[in-house]
Amino acid sequence: MRKGQNPAKFVKEVAKPQRVTIAVLNYIPFLSGFYAQTLDVLKTCLGSIWENTDLPYDLLVFDNGSCQETIDFLTEAQDEGKIQYLILSQKNMGKGGAWNIMLDAAPGEIIAYTDNDAFFYKNWLSKSLAVLETFPKVGMVTSRPFRTPPEFYTAGLDWAKSTPDASLERGQFIPWEAFKAFDMSLGTPEEEVRQRYEATEDVRVTYQGLSAQLGASHWQFVCYKSVIQQFLPFSMDRPMGQVRQLDQRMNEAGYLRLMPVEFLAQNMSNRLDWVHDPNEAAPKPAPRPNPLRKRLLQAAPVKRVLLGLYDRIFRWYYAD
Repeated sequence: MRKGQNPAKFVKEVAKPQRVTIAVLNYIPFLSGFYAQTLDVLKTCLGSIWENTDLPYDLLVFDNGSCQETIDFLTEAQDEGKIQYLILSQKNMGKGGAWNIMLDAAPGEIIAYTDNDAFFYKNWLSKSLAVLETFPKVGMVTSRPFRTPPEFYTAGLDWAKSTPDASLERGQFIPWEAFKAFDMSLGTPEEEVRQRYEATEDVRVTYQGLSAQLGASHWQFVCYKSVIQQFLPFSMDRPMGQVRQLDQRMNEAGYLRLMPVEFLAQNMSNRLDWVHDPNEAAPKPAPRPNPLRKRLLQAAPVKRVLLGLYDRIFRWYYAD
């Protein structure tokens, strides 16, 4: 027989979630090689959220099987009240598997999703929400303009062409330095970035006095939970490389995918030297590798052997 009454029965009210849940997906399996700086990158990402978010929010972090140093940092941040919801997965479920859990679990009406390597500038959330709430049938808003594949924003283009109150502009609206900073943070050589910059254009739409660039991306986006749930669950059989199905499926469903025209976020990748304000300063140039070493490492037989060895070692330590 039970003894006494559960004290929870006498609690008159419970905490209610904020309207916005900021959801961060994290994966840092170890702190060497590619991942040498990634714990600092995560700390910088979360720090920019804590410092530069201008609306009330709850923070949810889904950790996808990281090393103990990372877990210790996250649990300490939760103990300090900086993280409201912390989900620790023992295994790496891949991005799709993590999305299925965290995007469904986020309690807010609006989800601001980000990978763990984004840096956010002041007022990023309110200005992203302005785009989300001004334009009709918006699927996702990525908090900075950059050029995305046109085949993934045909729905927005069709809407703009058929809406009398919307006006379209095409041109080189993104400054070269800001364009270069983003693309090179993804590991693209500067020569290729320059070629893409000269061969492509920005497409902007203005509606009810607010301008936005067509396109968005899966690495960071703001959306209504009711919309993103329509695309769950995601079935992905690899940890990465298949996430563009969100971009594709949302466009095929007729949703607008947009970006503010201001630079409100920056991708850091796995290095901290890409943290800068695109409106104020160019990124710190990456050190130039030794030309001879670079040619040797890019030689097909050497590259195949070294990458194969790297993959084998990674699997020995971290594959199931």
